[in-house]
Amino acid sequence: MQGIELSRRFYADIVRPWLTTTAADLSHAAALIGYGSELLGFDDETSRDHNWGPRVHLIVTADDFATHARRLVDAFTTMAPKTYLGEPIGWRSRPHPAASGPGSLGAIDHGLEIHTLEARLDAHFATPSVDTLTPLQWLGFAEQKLLAFTAGAVFHDDDGRLTRARERLAYFPHDIWLYKLACQWRRIAEEQAFVGRAGQVGDDLGSRIIAARLARDIMRMGFLLERRYAPYAKWLGSAFERLPIAARLTPHLQSALSVTEWQPRGEALAAAYLELAHTQNRLGIASFEPVIGPYHERPFATLNVDDAIAALMGAITDPIVKSLPILGSFDQVIDSTPVAEDADLSHKIMRQVLC
Repeated sequence: MQGIELSRRFYADIVRPWLTTTAADLSHAAALIGYGSELLGFDDETSRDHNWGPRVHLIVTADDFATHARRLVDAFTTMAPKTYLGEPIGWRSRPHPAASGPGSLGAIDHGLEIHTLEARLDAHFATPSVDTLTPLQWLGFAEQKLLAFTAGAVFHDDDGRLTRARERLAYFPHDIWLYKLACQWRRIAEEQAFVGRAGQVGDDLGSRIIAARLARDIMRMGFLLERRYAPYAKWLGSAFERLPIAARLTPHLQSALSVTEWQPRGEALAAAYLELAHTQNRLGIASFEPVIGPYHERPFATLNVDDAIAALMGAITDPIVKSLPILGSFDQVIDSTPVAEDADLSHKIMRQVLC
């Protein structure tokens, strides 16, 4: 059984019946969000050695948290079974400690945590509300953090506040999306000719490394075109396989990463760029005429990426977004998981980069 289903049953069989007798009038949401491979359905036997097991987050109001959280967490410690469906409910070598802080409370003895929505949002995104997000806030969110909050599952939601917050964060606003697409093309533009140039001087290892970097950029462009958040590196390929566009891109990427000569390597990548361009045009958001040709006078297969960028930036209507330098969102300028996990630091960095 995978973790989401285990936690869903844990809530239905253990937590919910207990709440009806212990705090019958408590309005709450129950969910599994925030971290863990099970949020994406990628958990397996290996996942069970840490951060895995029956887990439920209860989301309550600030007043109810102050009144009930400590009593309920302590009471659940004494009544909960030691195991559920053969799995221990205590934490197993989890790098994520039990929730503890203003508006958040848990215990190492079990997987039940209680939070206010404001505290959950502030801890995850460095903002207590997502009702009126600015463009800079959107660009400061790491996609893996957005995915962790909007994936997983909500098992119950009395007042709908958690569901509405997840809906607001379901994907980027239209102009932010266009901007990120333009900036992803810019990343490709910066290095697409280097696969050939490194190979031309006999640096096959360097050519392969650049090709691998570009393959990752192509995959992340695939996520953007499909309007899906990309996970962090461990699950990037697994999640990519689920995208409709993957069937058209994967053969080109596999060829680019397996061939032994730089010319066919660059041509395979160029074929992938062309597929991305055709997909962008089919979406009808910012059409341009894609052309594969040499890089100026040099014999390296490249796409006319500047035209793609111009079309996307020209389609943006928000003057704030339109005026931004074509640098990108957090994920497009920073490649550090510890920084991505620190939402406050992520926003500070992006304000420095874009303002």
